[in-house]
Amino acid sequence: MSKKVDRLRRAKKTRARIRRLGSDRLCVHKTSRHVYAQVISSNTSQVIASASSLDKEIKSQIKYTGNIEAASIVGGVLAERAKKAGVKKVAFDRSGFKFHGRIQALANAARENGLEF
Repeated sequence: MSKKVDRLRRAKKTRARIRRLGSDRLCVHKTSRHVYAQVISSNTSQVIASASSLDKEIKSQIKYTGNIEAASIVGGVLAERAKKAGVKKVAFDRSGFKFHGRIQALANAARENGLEF
């Protein structure tokens, strides 16, 4: 199997567990150059809040968009937008990525700014 297929298999398992919980999920995706995150509603599967390293607000604050610093800023902005939309508690969907580096930085920043998971 390839790395991508393995990652998607892990993501499928995690999403099935989150679906059983019935809570909103904070879904994260990363590429070598960017980080994307969104809070998705559990019952309607609609995006409640989103942030990425491509946003003008975030891009102006950072030098390079594919590092830990960028991921932590994305996590903080996402948490603020989710709180504004009325979401306080979410389940963390790391999309099969290991919980370290940029994924961990985004999660920690979201927790520090008020999201619970």
